Amino acid sequence: MRRSVLDAAVRERAGFADRHEVPGPPRSGRQRVRDDGAVTRIVAGSVGGRRIEVPPRGTRPTSERVREALFSALESAIELSGARVLDLYGGSGALGLEALSRGAGHATFVEADRRAAQLLRRNAASLGFRGVRVEQAKAETLIGTPTAQPFDVVLADPPYDLASEQLRRVLTGLVPNGWTAPGSLVIVERAVRSGEPDWPAPLQALRTKRYGDTAVHWAVHA
Repeated sequence: MRRSVLDAAVRERAGFADRHEVPGPPRSGRQRVRDDGAVTRIVAGSVGGRRIEVPPRGTRPTSERVREALFSALESAIELSGARVLDLYGGSGALGLEALSRGAGHATFVEADRRAAQLLRRNAASLGFRGVRVEQAKAETLIGTPTAQPFDVVLADPPYDLASEQLRRVLTGLVPNGWTAPGSLVIVERAVRSGEPDWPAPLQALRTKRYGDTAVHWAVHA
């Protein structure tokens, strides 16, 4: 499924031309640290309201409030139904599972930690989703290898302490290795203090939105 997200009407509808700060509760560092047995919730869609497990030991899933705003903007920008979604730094899988709940056709999750990857598989199975693939690998390693089919949307919620250079290496591998194609969206969540990602060509920055001290950065494969 391919579309032109650079179309002027789409850009205007999704607000890609602006930089807008949305007030929100402060998130210092890795906010909302989870204990064993903690859960988060799918916000909307076919399994909206269902709970999923969160990996222990300080995992910081995207908050429900940020996910709600992110996917509202995403569904205004593109047709999510049937889309192929890549969820880097999967953790609980909250981002990719939210996409599936809202109609995405396939999601691949990348998670380096073995236990977190196992939990992610359980979460996907408990929600009854098909078309799910979980890769237990470092994002930088996997993205450095070619893939046969590109993704329509790439979602990345890396650890807040991930070095900017490490993130850039991941972003740099997306295009030459076929993970994205013209029209693909790349969305990165980071702490505001980390600044905007250094987008390598042909990834073109579209917008940044702030939610408290979390920033969500959008780019398109132009």
